[in-house]
Amino acid sequence: MPHATLPRSPGIDALRGASILLVVIHHLGLRLPLHKTDAALWLPVPVLKGLIYSGYEAVFVFFVVSGFLIARHTLERDRTLGDIDWRGFYARRVARIGPCLVALVAILLACHALAVPEYTIDASRQSPFGATLSAFTFTLNVYEGRTGWLPGGWDVLWSLSVEEVFYLAFPLVCLTLGRTRWLVPALLVLVLSVPFTRAAIVDNEIWQEKAYLPGMGAIAAGVLAALVVDSSRGGAWLSRAPARHALRIAGVAGLMLVMFSGGWLWRAIHDGYMLVLIAAAVCLVLASPEGATAWRGMGWLRAMGRASYEIYLTHMFVVFSLVGLARATGTDKAWGWIWYPPAIAATFALGWIVARRFSEPANRYVREWVRARGNAVAPQG
Repeated sequence: MPHATLPRSPGIDALRGASILLVVIHHLGLRLPLHKTDAALWLPVPVLKGLIYSGYEAVFVFFVVSGFLIARHTLERDRTLGDIDWRGFYARRVARIGPCLVALVAILLACHALAVPEYTIDASRQSPFGATLSAFTFTLNVYEGRTGWLPGGWDVLWSLSVEEVFYLAFPLVCLTLGRTRWLVPALLVLVLSVPFTRAAIVDNEIWQEKAYLPGMGAIAAGVLAALVVDSSRGGAWLSRAPARHALRIAGVAGLMLVMFSGGWLWRAIHDGYMLVLIAAAVCLVLASPEGATAWRGMGWLRAMGRASYEIYLTHMFVVFSLVGLARATGTDKAWGWIWYPPAIAATFALGWIVARRFSEPANRYVREWVRARGNAVAPQG
């Protein structure tokens, strides 16, 4: 029998929307740097740099939110992590992730075959087969670490590799450690290991950015946040408005510190800045209860959050197209800033269309197919 689903959290949706917004700005900013445009006449350069160079950190916020939502939905369906329905869990992951991933890889392979600029894989280092195999086995981050950067449309799949390897192991961990007192300590160790696992990689810039363990530490932090919300003591504490306000202030302050520190935070604590980022994301997640009243004027950001997976997978098509137009029209220098609003609008529109017309129907179809064969899969999640 299907379980009732958790009410939506406007705060969580907005946090996901802000994260995907920063990712889009980052990938556009690498090609049309805001601080080198006339935007620097109106806003301080450190602010502009903070906006365009925070995409990697935004992905880690995604990781925290992802771990929180997956664990919350598991607790809501199965009551405890130790009683997780692993068949249903895997079926939901395939239904949610699989259709868009298959479609994206097919389109990228077609672009490579047609030698479309910005989509052609460097045959001297990589191959379409290698990229495809790594995408479907969630080892694209490993493949890039060994062979170098893939074209941007492929490169975004590194974070999916980190997430899905975590979720492949998640039910197994829940069914073993989740039935003991060792689950929370194990998750804490994974979270606290983030600065050390990043610092331990010194000879491979790509692998340092995209290694499994740091990203998994952020996901683990989200799982811990879900356990706090689920506990009677944590739930009671978080139901108090002063506690949520304090968490919200701490979370925003932490994110602003990471984004706009101008490098001094890194110089002070090096890879420890990732713990500041993860802690800030956890604060904002805990401060966003389900069913809360939505803030006015933020509907567009919440909508971006709800389509964040589809926007993330497809946004490079928009980025490459608009950057090409900017360079063809000579507006990629001083006037480069004018391309940011249309880029945000177009990535949102494309992601929303993909979600509504393809991803969500495919998700429902796969779930219905699984249920028709006797496996109980909740209709949403």
